[in-house]
Amino acid sequence: MERRPTIKDVAREAGVSKSTVSLVLQGSSLVKSETREHVQKVMAEIGYVYNRAAAKLRSGSTGLIGLVINDLRNPFFSELAASLQRSLSQQDYAAVVANTEEDPALQQKMINALIEHGVSAFVICPTYDDSGQTLEPIARAGLPAMQVFRRVDNRLDKFPFAAPDYAEGGRLATKHLLEQGAKRIAFVGGLDGRPVTQERVSGYLKVMEERGQQSVVLTGAATRQFGREQAQVLQERFPEVDGVICFNDLVALGLVASASAQGRVIGAELRVVGVDNIEECAHSAPPLSSVSCRIPEFATHISDTLLGWLNQGPAPAPDVRTPVSLMVRASSGES
Repeated sequence: MERRPTIKDVAREAGVSKSTVSLVLQGSSLVKSETREHVQKVMAEIGYVYNRAAAKLRSGSTGLIGLVINDLRNPFFSELAASLQRSLSQQDYAAVVANTEEDPALQQKMINALIEHGVSAFVICPTYDDSGQTLEPIARAGLPAMQVFRRVDNRLDKFPFAAPDYAEGGRLATKHLLEQGAKRIAFVGGLDGRPVTQERVSGYLKVMEERGQQSVVLTGAATRQFGREQAQVLQERFPEVDGVICFNDLVALGLVASASAQGRVIGAELRVVGVDNIEECAHSAPPLSSVSCRIPEFATHISDTLLGWLNQGPAPAPDVRTPVSLMVRASSGES
């Protein structure tokens, strides 16, 4: 059996030092482009394959990042996981994804299992756990971890938090509906008392107060079924409502389907805006306006921040909000 080529072999064939080959493998800007190309050509010619896992182990890092996601059946969180995985891979880290299905007990099992398998750090979009112990195993292990979208631990020096600027998203959506001619606007969805619900509804409430308008807030599960049910509630209890901002796109899609079945013309008689801008928004009937969380950009921010922290860089800011934008489509009366 032939021996696998080593860095020494590459250095000898290329006529450079071992340290130069190492710098090429690390993608260092200290190596001239001509030298890099020459070394890479030699690697290909002699069949050298970089054992990145061994290198990570030698440096004390496995190169694995645990992504603990609350519900991968929701297309928004699937996009988040895929974008984070892609962004981490571009920096030579691999993501290990755990879906907790909004189950606190399963979440604890997944976190413990990932720690046992030696992940170097965590990104966690947690399910809610009233025990207050969600992140305690990570704290005991001394691993860097960032909370995203939901905050369940207020020790932000240990577990910094980042989320899109949902308050701004609510302001953008409310102002848009008013500009489109809506006279009475409601906010639908989101569990009552949850910080993420309070943040998403806050922008709406602020604009309504500024305009001297009465608010209508119907809280509940962030699901299509809840959206379908609330279309009936709006028709029976608030028939004057002609504009709706939904907690997320799933609620909005359910509400649009049910309101359409009632005979209401979406985009004219009833204007609807969701939040998250999942792929389905552009293909629904009618296409759904939505507040975009700009997930690819968000994922890049999170991976850059976490890996910088992991590699002895500065500690992340404790609480960060990233930009959002409004994607206007026919459901809100696109002109």
